[in-house]
Amino acid sequence: MEQAPYYSFVVTSRNDFHGGNILKRMRLFMSGLIAQANRNKLQIELVFVEWNPPADRPRLHEVLPNPAKGDCLTVRYITVPERIHLPFKRAVEIPLFQMIAKNVGIRRARGQFVLCTNIDLLFSDALMGLLAQKNLDPKCYYRANRVDIPDGIDEQMTLDAQLEYARKNVIRVNGWDNRFQFVDARQLGLKEMSPLKRRITDRIAKRHRRKQPPGESAFYLLDREACGDFTLMHRDAWFHLQGYAELDLYSIHVDTLGIAAARALGYKQVVFPGVACTYHIDHPTGWSSMGPIEKMKFAEERPGIDYGLLREVTIHLLETGEHLGLNSPQWGFAEEEFEEVAF
Repeated sequence: MEQAPYYSFVVTSRNDFHGGNILKRMRLFMSGLIAQANRNKLQIELVFVEWNPPADRPRLHEVLPNPAKGDCLTVRYITVPERIHLPFKRAVEIPLFQMIAKNVGIRRARGQFVLCTNIDLLFSDALMGLLAQKNLDPKCYYRANRVDIPDGIDEQMTLDAQLEYARKNVIRVNGWDNRFQFVDARQLGLKEMSPLKRRITDRIAKRHRRKQPPGESAFYLLDREACGDFTLMHRDAWFHLQGYAELDLYSIHVDTLGIAAARALGYKQVVFPGVACTYHIDHPTGWSSMGPIEKMKFAEERPGIDYGLLREVTIHLLETGEHLGLNSPQWGFAEEEFEEVAF
């Protein structure tokens, strides 16, 4: 019997025009992951869920670079057909239910640890080097910063050249600075400081956190920003959570509910160092690139969980330790047998 891989990476997409220039970004993601897996001699299973594929477009396995014989990456394309998508109330407005699609992948992943991530990322050498150590704790969930970069990478560039471009062209950094335990340094605009000043700042923040209600303090300490791009935990932990909440809504904040549910059930948060990051190829229709008026228009077309409700639910979970409990036992369409193509 074939031994299960240590890692399964789960992503989802479809061959349309969402996000702008999506095929190029997917090709960069695939080529980069193949190269990184080989470079680190890391056996990775990529579970690629193709949700509601357009009938008039080629399938993703036909247009994306796939691993060759001898590569360390294996890919399983799982197709969720239109008949599954159409019964959703917002099937027209939301052609891809991202988190429900990822649940399909989590359900079928074979790896010990499952990373839910996205198809417009490059993984830094430092991050892949950490993963290659294979020393993760099943009682933790892991986060990595997302570093946004311009869409200026040429597909003919080597992986080293791509990563060098990314390092030199940072637009913004999303996520917790793991050198601080009790204060979100980036959110407060704190600049680089000496280790002594960091310790002092953290001690002051720790005293402040103790003055807050426990749920509010725990909510603040969650590494919420861009957590949909990198949330990694043991497969058993994902099953304990029952994956992401399967809501007939746009996916905004559902990723945060995922890490809040994990923290409420006792899983410890671990944030990787800043150099162990993902690089996100920025695009004009991405949420972080929109202005406030654009976000309002987007929310009208694709309603989702607002921040106030997210905060209320998350604090409740963190205070009570309750299971979110929104999904059925058949979450991730466990009873369905989907078409699968493997490389």
